[in-house]
Amino acid sequence: MKIFEKTITVSKADLDELNHVNNVRYVQWVQDIAKEHWLTYVSKEILETYSWFLVNHFIEYKNQALLGDQLLLKTYVPKVEGVSTIRHVEIFNTKTGQLIVNSKAKWCFINSKTQRPTRITPDIANLFN
Repeated sequence: MKIFEKTITVSKADLDELNHVNNVRYVQWVQDIAKEHWLTYVSKEILETYSWFLVNHFIEYKNQALLGDQLLLKTYVPKVEGVSTIRHVEIFNTKTGQLIVNSKAKWCFINSKTQRPTRITPDIANLFN
């Protein structure tokens, strides 16, 4: 299982009226890192043939993040089978090591032409292992 990581710094634009990261921003970061992970390993041919459809999303807020905090975003896909995967995203405060957000999302693999679910091929599954 490949773990994809990136570090970001909380900016003023990420904050809500309570001066901590807005919940909507976390959802955006979860989506952004999933997309970055996919685009890092996939070929142009695969991109033109397949895409992903979000089926459901669970997010748990464990701690707050504040202006200037450096956050480590980690994503991984522990199991790939059939037409779907469960992608995990964890967001940690790099200074304290605290888990800020834990997220799981079910994604369905689709054929871009037909817009129908399609089995995840072994070469696609290998991108996550």
